[in-house]
Amino acid sequence: MKKRILLTMVAVCLFGSAANAMVDEIHGTIDATYVSRYIWRGYDAYPSDDGAIQPSIDLDLFGTGFGFTVWMSRPNQSGHENSEWLTYTLYYKNMVWAEENYAMAYKVGYTYFSYPDGPKQGTAGEGGADGDAQEIFGEFAWPKICPFGTVPFYAVYGYWASESNAVNRNNTGWAHVFGISKDFEGPAILPGTDSQPMNFTAYTVYNDSVGPAGKTADHDWSHAVFSLKSPFPINDSLTFTPGFYFQKSFDDSINTSDEYWVSMSLTYKF
Repeated sequence: MKKRILLTMVAVCLFGSAANAMVDEIHGTIDATYVSRYIWRGYDAYPSDDGAIQPSIDLDLFGTGFGFTVWMSRPNQSGHENSEWLTYTLYYKNMVWAEENYAMAYKVGYTYFSYPDGPKQGTAGEGGADGDAQEIFGEFAWPKICPFGTVPFYAVYGYWASESNAVNRNNTGWAHVFGISKDFEGPAILPGTDSQPMNFTAYTVYNDSVGPAGKTADHDWSHAVFSLKSPFPINDSLTFTPGFYFQKSFDDSINTSDEYWVSMSLTYKF
């Protein structure tokens, strides 16, 4: 309860400061995404391959490079009421060597993972049941270094439990992500257009023991994900983006089967 109160106060302070400053310089996105199956770091986040609705708001804090994101995952099916995710992320993003072929975009930050409806310490047997966690991360991309618009990227995530005796206390570790992304023009779909913008992304993950509560991950290459997404602008501010994903699972400690899922996102920019 104390942690939730503290996080709420931080969020209120950030939003309050933003509102009292130059409101016309606040930009960001509001997003609502449906996923037919919620896969997190290669794991099935919910039993029975269930999907979720995942709303979020991301604020660009006055063009400083700092931003703040609140993201939620709510299961579509019943029986997972205690498994709702709520995360808070504070980040900074920028680019260095912008004029060079080795220009690098980066984003670094901190995320707090909260399960507001889940059981807390002491309510689920010895050691408690609090699954809250924290993470530091760095995400890096090189938009000019490869030909044909292919963008290589690397990300690293350091994850640890928020309580020393929590159920996820043995899931502390690092996850390393190596991938490529490419925007391209596909055949026209909408009337009056010459082509349809698309994005293909592929990445593989080395998991160094990161996992949700109750899961013990091997130190190994865990999985690879391939995705294809295509945005459909509704107006200058609103975009609908469907996506298709395939996961090739390498390590049974992460996932015992390959996975397929789809997403549908409605994003409003302001």
